[in-house]
Amino acid sequence: MMTRTVVICGVGMVPFKKPGQSDGYEVMGRDAAFAALQDSTLTYNDIDQAFASYVYGDSCAGQAALYGVGITGIPITNVNNNCASGSTAFSLAAQAIKYGISECVMALGFEQMTPGAIEMAFPDRTSPLQRHTDALADLVGATAEERQMPPAVMMFGCQAEIVMNEYGISEEAMAQIAIKSRVHAEHNPNAIYRTPLTTAEILEKPPIYRGLRKLFACPPSCGAASVIVCSEEFAKKHNLDIKVVLKGSGNCSDKADYFTSHPLDITFRALSKQAADLAYADAGVGPEDIDIIELHDCFTSNEILTYSALGLCQDADIEKFIMDGQNTYGGKYVVGPSGGLLAKGHPLGATGLAQITELVQQLRGQSGNRQVDGARIALQHNGGLGSAGFVNIFERL
Repeated sequence: MMTRTVVICGVGMVPFKKPGQSDGYEVMGRDAAFAALQDSTLTYNDIDQAFASYVYGDSCAGQAALYGVGITGIPITNVNNNCASGSTAFSLAAQAIKYGISECVMALGFEQMTPGAIEMAFPDRTSPLQRHTDALADLVGATAEERQMPPAVMMFGCQAEIVMNEYGISEEAMAQIAIKSRVHAEHNPNAIYRTPLTTAEILEKPPIYRGLRKLFACPPSCGAASVIVCSEEFAKKHNLDIKVVLKGSGNCSDKADYFTSHPLDITFRALSKQAADLAYADAGVGPEDIDIIELHDCFTSNEILTYSALGLCQDADIEKFIMDGQNTYGGKYVVGPSGGLLAKGHPLGATGLAQITELVQQLRGQSGNRQVDGARIALQHNGGLGSAGFVNIFERL
C-alpha cells in the first residue's frame, strides 16, 4: 500500500493547572486548538476532520470544544483510551494523512479532572481494568482488602515495590526521577509543579501502599493540547514549514500471556516494549539514534521500567543510568524535558498531545532554556491502562 509522509504542521497547548483552578474543558480545548492553528498559520477552514480525546467527559465533548473554534461541518470523532487518549487521537489523525484519507487533520485533547486518586466513572458495572487488577492481585498474592483499592494505587504500588526489589533500585534512585522532573519543569511555563524537590522531602513520609509514595506519583491535572498534521503536498501548497515529520510509530494492546507471565507485564512493561519494537522497525532506527524522549512517567517506577523497555539501557544498569545522569541534560538521553507527567501534570486526554507538542518544539529549536542542543530524532511514549500502548518517533528534516 502506498503511504505518504505525515508532516507535523502545528502544535499548541494551554498551561496545565490543578483541579479547580482551570477554565472549563471547552475553553481549554478551544484555546489549545487556536494555539495549534496559529502555530501552523492555517485557519480552521483548512481542517478536513478532527479527533478529540478525553476521559472524564460526556459524549460529544469534542464538538463542544471545537465549536468554539468553528462550526464547519467537518467530521469530529471523540476518542477515549484512558491515559493514552491523546496519542490515540494523534494516531488516527496521522493514519488519515498517511493513507490519503485527508489532507489536514487536527487532534485535540483535553481533560477537566477532580482531586484525588483516579476512580471509575461508572462504579455500578464491571471495570475495564478488572482483568488486570485480578491478574496482578493473583500474581502478587494480594489480600481481599488490597483487591478493593483504587486500581491505579493498587497496580502502581505493586509496580513500585517490584521494580525496587527485582531491578535493585533504591528509594533514592526512585526519588531522583521526581527530582529530575522538577528540575526540567523549572523553565516550563506550562508545568504545574516547578519548585525543586529534595530526596528528604520525598522520603520523609511513609509509603501510601507497598512501594508507592505520594511524590512518586503524578498529580490529577486539567489542561489541553492540540497537534495538526498534514500531507507533504498540502504543506507545500500552503507554504508551511516542513521541519518535523513522523518517522515511525507503533501501537498495540495487551497479549494474553501478559496476564500470566509477570506482574510488571500487566503494568506497561511488555506493552511498552511491544510498541517500541514496532516503532523502531517502522522508523528504521534504534534506541541509540534517539536524542530526546517524552515518556509516560505517571509514577517514578513506570519511568524506570520504561528505560529498559525502550532499550535505553539493560535492566541491571538502570540504577547506574539514573544516578549517573544519563536521563538528563549532559547525559545520553534527555528524558522528560517538559517536566513530564510528574511535574508538568497529567490531564489524561491531553497528555499524549502535550508530549508531542514538547518534542516538536524541541526539534524546531523553540524550547528556550529547556532546549536540547542538536536534537534531531525524538521519541514519544504513552500508555493507557486497560490497555493501549503507543510509541511515536519524530525527525527534524
